[in-house]
Amino acid sequence: MDDRTFTADAEPGDRVTVAGWVHEVRDLGGIAFLILRDKSGKIQVKFEKDEMDDDLVETGLGVHRESVIAVTGAVEEEERAPTGVEMLPESVDVLNEADAELPLDPSGKVDADLSTRLDNRTLDLRKDEVKAIFEIRAEILRAVRDYFRSIGSTEINTPKIVATGTEGGTELFPITYFGEEAFMNQSPQLFKQLMVGSGLERVFEVGPIFRAEEHNTPRHLNEATMIDFESAFIDHEGAMDVCEGTLKAAYEAVEENCAEELELLGYDDFATPEGDFPRLTYEEAIERINATGELDTQLVYGDDLSTEAERALGDDVGGHYFITDWPSEIKPFYIQDYDDDPETSKGFDLMHPRMELVSGGQREHRYDALVEGFRQQGLDPDQFDYYTKMFKYGMPPHSGWAYGVERLVMTMLDLENIREAVLFPRDRQRLSP
Repeated sequence: MDDRTFTADAEPGDRVTVAGWVHEVRDLGGIAFLILRDKSGKIQVKFEKDEMDDDLVETGLGVHRESVIAVTGAVEEEERAPTGVEMLPESVDVLNEADAELPLDPSGKVDADLSTRLDNRTLDLRKDEVKAIFEIRAEILRAVRDYFRSIGSTEINTPKIVATGTEGGTELFPITYFGEEAFMNQSPQLFKQLMVGSGLERVFEVGPIFRAEEHNTPRHLNEATMIDFESAFIDHEGAMDVCEGTLKAAYEAVEENCAEELELLGYDDFATPEGDFPRLTYEEAIERINATGELDTQLVYGDDLSTEAERALGDDVGGHYFITDWPSEIKPFYIQDYDDDPETSKGFDLMHPRMELVSGGQREHRYDALVEGFRQQGLDPDQFDYYTKMFKYGMPPHSGWAYGVERLVMTMLDLENIREAVLFPRDRQRLSP
């Protein structure tokens, strides 16, 4: 429909064709109104029954909600209309009639549970507030990509089908690859490290990862979208600087460009985090968690942080913060340890008060130390020869990290369930749609 006009662009005095979905029909007797909805908004179409062709009125008022129609007519100013204008139809073409019974109400007047919404995601995304989440998600990704480019980072795409896993402790999804066993990749970690040893030096990727962990929580997915960053010639402190920069760039872009979406979602005090994010060592974090008195059992050095511990510390800090200098045994084999303290790693996490957002650190770039890290974590270095051998040929010092996009959206918008931040979630119960 080359001559289509979006409803938001229809001005008094224009003669236009608009196309979209029947949002609502209100019949008041001698006069009736049809509300047509498209991606830009809504427009009121007025039917004056005594002054219009009977077939036109019957077509316009007889069509079911959520049917797809095109309306051609004049646009007039009308202060009482929801958007200040209305159309007087000359023709109504029904492009696709919807069933009279809908599995959920896109107008939002009747609530549906999350499972029903996800089963009917196309209808669910016709609700303005749901659509707003994904407009904000898209703006986050645009802003992050722009930030990466501003610091000289090249976007890459790495394989999602691999021969070996990236992390020993995470379950893998096996697949059959031309008669051989392969796996869906848990992370682009090893590939992005190889790229910092190439002529690219500084890279980022936005793409899917797959983890076969049998969790069933409001903040976990088995397929997620990650924002990965890796750079040569920076240490873990520099990597944290970039990490903080991307998060603030995302918030600033949403604050500046998504006012309408934020209003739809009820955020009247949305603001970009200010100031530098605190950087607590793991040991300091343990002490602060224990001091809150929120846990039944005191943490000791070497414990990982439970959900309850993360929230106790998040409430105490009150904003985004980093945890640095984790015990070596907690972090993956590729995280570098301090030369003068091999029990402590240069790994870090970026935390939101509700949960972990980012895991990162400085990587081990020295071949012998890297191979020893494999052995210490019970992994066979020979299975990763494609990766380790490149460290013999001049691998520079480098650092990086990875965000979960869905967690970033979830925490930014204070969503109750991470599945609200992904179009078609994949978890233990959901493989379709």
